[in-house]
Amino acid sequence: MKRSTRKLVLTAMLACLSFVLCTFVYFPSMAPFQHFVDVIAAVLLGPWYACAAAFLCGVLRMLSGRTIQAVVGAIFGPIVGGLLYEKTHSVWMAAAGEVFGTGILGALTAYPLMKAFYGLDAQEWYYYIPFYTPSAVMGALMGVAVVLALKRGGVLNRMQETLAR
Repeated sequence: MKRSTRKLVLTAMLACLSFVLCTFVYFPSMAPFQHFVDVIAAVLLGPWYACAAAFLCGVLRMLSGRTIQAVVGAIFGPIVGGLLYEKTHSVWMAAAGEVFGTGILGALTAYPLMKAFYGLDAQEWYYYIPFYTPSAVMGALMGVAVVLALKRGGVLNRMQETLAR
C-alpha cells in the first residue's frame, strides 16, 4: 500500500474516532476528545493530514447540529501542533501547538464568524478564549499520555515507520 493511501486511511479513521468520541462522550461547552485526537494525528500524520482529519470531524459535527465553531475550533491546533512536532520531534511541543492553535487562534477566529453567521454579539473579541483553552489543554494532555504510552511500548516508532514507507 502506498504511503499516501495509508495516511488517507488513518486520517479518515482518526476523524471518525474524534467524531464518535465528541458525540458520545460529552462535556458541557467542551470537546477535549477533538484535541486528544489532534495531538495523535499531528504526531503520526503531520500538520496537513491532521488538519484534514480535524476538518472532516468538524464538518460531521456541524452536520449533526453544531455551529461553525466545530470546524474553526479544530483546524488551527493540528496545523500548529504538527508543524512544531516536525521541527522538534517533541510530543510536548505538539500539545503546546494544539493548545495555542485552538485556544488562541481558533478562539479569535470564532468570534467574527459567530458574529457574521449566527448574529451572536459577544462583548469582546477574546470572548471564546476561556472556553476553548481548557478543552484544548485537557485534550492535549490526554493525547500526550497516549503518544507517550505508544512510544514506551515501541509502537509509535513502528507506526511512524509504516506511514513513512
